[in-house]
Amino acid sequence: MSELTHFDTAGEAHMVDVGEKANTNRVAVAAGQIIMNDQTLDLIKQGGHKKGDVLGIARIAGIMATKRTSDLIPLCHPLQISAVKVNFSFETNTVCCTATVKTNGPTGVEMEALTAVQIALLTIYDMCKAVDRGMTITNIQLLEKMGGKSGAWAREQN
Repeated sequence: MSELTHFDTAGEAHMVDVGEKANTNRVAVAAGQIIMNDQTLDLIKQGGHKKGDVLGIARIAGIMATKRTSDLIPLCHPLQISAVKVNFSFETNTVCCTATVKTNGPTGVEMEALTAVQIALLTIYDMCKAVDRGMTITNIQLLEKMGGKSGAWAREQN
C-alpha cells in the first residue's frame, strides 16, 4: 500500500508539489445514485417538476462544481479542465449519475469527477425535496482513472 501524500515527514498537512511532474492526458469517471419515490422519478422523467428541467440543471451544477473542486477541497490543485460530461440514467426509483472529467496536466481529476457527481445529485435533491424529503444519495465512487505515473485503474465489477 502506498503512503498518504498530503502529509510531510512531520505529519503536517501540505499540498503535494506537482511542479516537476509531466503533463499527461488524464481521465476520471465517477458515479453515484439518488433513490427516490416512484412519483418523484416520474416527475423528473416527464419534466413535470415546477422548478423546471431537473436533470438539465443538475448537469450544469455538476459541470460548474468540477471547475470549483479546488475551492472546496483544501489540498486539491486547481486544474485546467479540458472536458466534463455529466450523464444520467434511470433504474427502478433511482437516478444514476456518471461524470467523466478530462485534463492534460500534472495531476489527476478523480476529485473533480467525484465532486461533479455529488453536486449533481445534491442538486436533484434540492430541486425535489419539496415532494420527497426521503431521497437517499448513495454509492458515490470512482469507477476508473487513466493517465499519470500510476497508469490506469478500474473498479472491479461485483
